[in-house]
Formats: sequence, C-alpha cells, structure tokens
Amino acid sequence: MRDKAIFLDTNILVYAHDRDAGAKHTTARRRVGELWEGDRPPSISVQVLQELYVNLLRKRVPAKEARQTVTDYLEWHVVDNDRDLLMAGIEEHERWKLSFWDGLILAAARRAGADVIWSEDLNPGQSLDGLVVVNPLA
Repeated sequence: MRDKAIFLDTNILVYAHDRDAGAKHTTARRRVGELWEGDRPPSISVQVLQELYVNLLRKRVPAKEARQTVTDYLEWHVVDNDRDLLMAGIEEHERWKLSFWDGLILAAARRAGADVIWSEDLNPGQSLDGLVVVNPLA
C-alpha cells in the first residue's frame, strides 16, 4: 500500500488518538504511525482537521493538546477548503449518493491525487472512479 497515495478520513485519525477505542485505537495508532515513517506523506483536508479537533474536544482532550495534534498533522499534505472543492463535494454527494460530508472527503481525496481513501465510514473495496476505499482497521 505504500506505493499508493493515501487520503485519510477523519475517523481513522480519531481512533488513533482515542485511547478508549480499544483494538481500533491500537490498530489505527500503528497504521497512522507507519504513515509518519513513510517516504510519501499521506493527504488529509482542512475538513478532516476541523472534525478531528472537534472530536478530540468532545473526548475531553485539553484544547492545547488538541491544537498541537492538529498542528502536527499540518506536516502532511493538506487540501484546503475553497469554493471549487465545495462544488466538487456537492457533485460527488449527488453522483454517489453519499452524505455531503463524505462527498467533500471524496472531492478532497481527488484533488490530492490519492489512489486510496482510508475510511471506516465508506464501503471497503469500493472503487469510486479509480479511488479505492480501504478500511485500515479491518
């Protein structure tokens, strides 16, 4: 999988930082750690970082620690939210009958040039016009 360009959905990062998630935490932490060590940084979007921050706060992570976690992930390739991404996300939502938020994830992954989306929410093995969904926790 290391030869593929990977885009991460929020849920994988949340599990990597949620110590109460049991086996999912252990697996996500290991898999995300492998990405930090790889030659090719993965991609995420501003949306992913926003959702990660909010989820960390919900899990009672101190704001300063949540902020630092988000700051750390800014080292990866980050796709910015803008009007073109908004419209592309709406198109993905309509085309694939996904939630609007998943449509934005798909649009961001395409903009990043990803081959693979790591997600627990989307259907594993599904190919969305060449963008393949993988559940790294399975």
